[in-house]
Amino acid sequence: MAILTVRLTEQEAALLTKRSRGAGMKKATFVRKLIREEPFATGADVLADAPQRMGDRRLLVPLKKRG
Repeated sequence: MAILTVRLTEQEAALLTKRSRGAGMKKATFVRKLIREEPFATGADVLADAPQRMGDRRLLVPLKKRG
């Protein structure tokens, strides 16, 4: 089996930890799952998949406009 080594910043490592815990799996298992996902072929594929990945719209926090 091949070994993939990736260097992450502290912020990226924290995000990976948070996302893997949210998915209920170890970090390495979560990364393998992400690697195995099918890539998007078209923009329409991205738009069709987006609602699943965006979470609950009721919890959306609007960004403040800088002015």
